[in-house]
Amino acid sequence: MKFSEIVAKLGCAAEDSSLSAQTALDPDIIGVVQVHNATTGTLSYIEGDKFAAYVGTTGASALILPQKEALQQQATERGIVWIVAKDPRLLFAQAIALFYQPFHPVPEIHPSAVIHPSAELGNNVYIGPHVVIQAGVKIGNGVCLHPNVVIYPEVQIGDRSILHANCTIHERTQIGSNCVIHSGAVIGAEGFGFVPTPQGWYKMEQSGYTVLEDQVEIGCNTTIDRPAVGETRIGYNTKIDNLVQIGHGCQVGQNCAIAAQVGMAGGVTIGNQVILAGQVGIANQAKIGDGAIASAKSGIHNDVEAKAIVSGIPALPHKLFLKVAAVYSRLPEMYKTLKQLQKVVGGR
Repeated sequence: MKFSEIVAKLGCAAEDSSLSAQTALDPDIIGVVQVHNATTGTLSYIEGDKFAAYVGTTGASALILPQKEALQQQATERGIVWIVAKDPRLLFAQAIALFYQPFHPVPEIHPSAVIHPSAELGNNVYIGPHVVIQAGVKIGNGVCLHPNVVIYPEVQIGDRSILHANCTIHERTQIGSNCVIHSGAVIGAEGFGFVPTPQGWYKMEQSGYTVLEDQVEIGCNTTIDRPAVGETRIGYNTKIDNLVQIGHGCQVGQNCAIAAQVGMAGGVTIGNQVILAGQVGIANQAKIGDGAIASAKSGIHNDVEAKAIVSGIPALPHKLFLKVAAVYSRLPEMYKTLKQLQKVVGGR
């Protein structure tokens, strides 16, 4: 694809109306690649000062650059054509879509699929080999169920949602439109509900629902439990990574990003646009305010205010955590000094 064609297509897709490009040259672009691995015929991007030095070393034929004239001039001097964007990473993501589209099978129902007669299927659906669809299930238009997906009774799945191989959707779960559920995920299984008695644990039946709103994406081997009563809900356009555990009755807001190995105990409430980095753990009933960020491995035992940034175990405000971490590395030295002072004081 000619660079000028890419510019034209990205110009139509870009949200940034100030998009501009240097097109004195018009090389053929055969793919997109990371800037440090780029070779002739590829397109890459520069994001932030951390990667600016790559303009002088990259082998790319074309770059997406930030709005910095010095970088544009440097690229021009090296014979690299460029596009300038307010958000280079976003434009690069749109460029990837020009070269790659995910596999999506043509609509069909495989003969090995087991579909209950009461199930309702929309138009243009793909039902792969060995899929099981139980009684009362409603599946929207354009839904794609890859091999070995199991759908329990009375599940609802909205239009154009994609369920990848070997995921399991338990009874009465509601999945919105344009959702993606990756392989091995389990949605709507029983929450961990047991009541202690003198005779041992009494099982509390989990009669509630799990609801995924539109455009939710769930990573591989993630589990989202249903509660004893009420619902577990994942808000619109929230993206959840692999190996995440969301306990019964959790309420996750809209446009959140939850990285791998996050664990939420039951009844946690997450606001809108919250970011949870890898391995964050959240205790039972804790509330996280809108726009808050928890850095990797944070252990959250109490409520977190909106827009707060927390780190550490137990989680502290991030700036305080950095001060504590700096002191922690000096503890052996401080302990040695303390022992010396004790000897001086004790010798008086």
